[in-house]
Amino acid sequence: MTDVLRATDPLTVPDSAPTESTHQRAPIACAILGFALFAFLVLIKSPAMLEPDDFAYRASIVALSHGEILLTNAQYHALSTQLAASGGQGILQWHHMASGKWISEKNPGYPFFAVLFYLIHALRLAPLFYGALACVGLFCGARAWLGRWAGTYAVWLFGLSGAALTFAWRATMASFTDASLIAFGFGALLWVALTPDARPRRRLMVGLVAYLALEGAVFIRYTDAIELIVAVGATLALGRRVALSWRAIVTWLSSVALFVVGVLAFDAWAYGKATSTGYSPGEITFSLSSLWPNLKGMPGQLTTSMPMWLLAAASLTWIVVRRVRARNRVDSMSVSARRDAAVAAVLALGWLGLWLVYLNYSWTVSMVSGHGGPGGGVTVHVIRFYIPALGLIALLGTWLLVRLRAWMSWTTVAALSLAGVLSFNSMASGALVGGPPGARFGYRHGSPTLGGRPPIGAPGGGSRGVPKGVPPRARS
Repeated sequence: MTDVLRATDPLTVPDSAPTESTHQRAPIACAILGFALFAFLVLIKSPAMLEPDDFAYRASIVALSHGEILLTNAQYHALSTQLAASGGQGILQWHHMASGKWISEKNPGYPFFAVLFYLIHALRLAPLFYGALACVGLFCGARAWLGRWAGTYAVWLFGLSGAALTFAWRATMASFTDASLIAFGFGALLWVALTPDARPRRRLMVGLVAYLALEGAVFIRYTDAIELIVAVGATLALGRRVALSWRAIVTWLSSVALFVVGVLAFDAWAYGKATSTGYSPGEITFSLSSLWPNLKGMPGQLTTSMPMWLLAAASLTWIVVRRVRARNRVDSMSVSARRDAAVAAVLALGWLGLWLVYLNYSWTVSMVSGHGGPGGGVTVHVIRFYIPALGLIALLGTWLLVRLRAWMSWTTVAALSLAGVLSFNSMASGALVGGPPGARFGYRHGSPTLGGRPPIGAPGGGSRGVPKGVPPRARS
């Protein structure tokens, strides 16, 4: 039955299945090398606090490490004072609710993903851990779709972009973590869809983990719901064509339903209403009037920070043309073209859907207007909304790379990696916000620490490094 499926269904026929050779491990080694280079570039640069969001997330992580999400007025001011003593501002972008409690304006998810690393004094490793998961998902998904070297190309495109390097370097920002969870989720689902020979239980479990990753990304940033919706739609539309069992589909969708109920319940508890967030009504606005100004200002910012989107756009164009040309054919090319078109359609919906939403974002208009062109000081503040689609862009860009000669593919990857490093250095040199030049998060006695845990037990703090006002149960 599986042989028949492979022979007739375009979604399950690979362009070029991996061939057995003595060099079979070379793609894995090169992918690991790419991730190692990414991690080295991130860790070699001392961390910095570049904008108010850093201070908001830092405070949430520290508060959660004491078992708190909501802070009383006394707890809030005590924590703010002590965080300010470690460099720069104390707490920014938190909301004082009618109940008298304080909570971050930011979505609540990232602190839950980062707090364990903070507690073991290794906060800077948090983005790298989730980046490693992303690379595993991208490697397996791209390889199942496009062949032996595709996974390696996808890992390099994802990790060596300026956007990935910059936000993985900023451990007090959530942007790279949710991008990594989405990259892993789509990569894993791609592997599930294109590996019908795998055991049904393994496909079910890998798909479930992929959906949990996508749900985690939504918990970090609610607009990532676009990616979750695309994944659900693709599962319903294509699940049976790729021989997924109804048990797997129902299990995954049940996970999504439980997640939605959980988020609504959390928001009702934290903000007083299931549909509320930490932002005041009207503070975050999207408008069609912002589309044209953003279309004029954002492409330059996106091209300098993640130029592989141009590869992805070229791939998408080529896939569409190839599909149109093969529409009346019944040979292997038409089968391959239909499969590639189906996969590309899912990836493009996730990528372009998210970007279209933020091209209507009013705040970025004020940031990019009036500037002569893309620069690190501007780019680092506006691209973070577009980063969640990074893994989808890498997968689409890989489609083009596998169709070039090897030397051309690696030359392209090398050029994009060099551009990524230069972009990273440009964005990382942006002026610090909310503190004197040179203020850094994670310094003790003038020396950087790997974990970056602020010295909240400074003079005036509570015992055992806990701020005054934190109840005894949070001190254990």
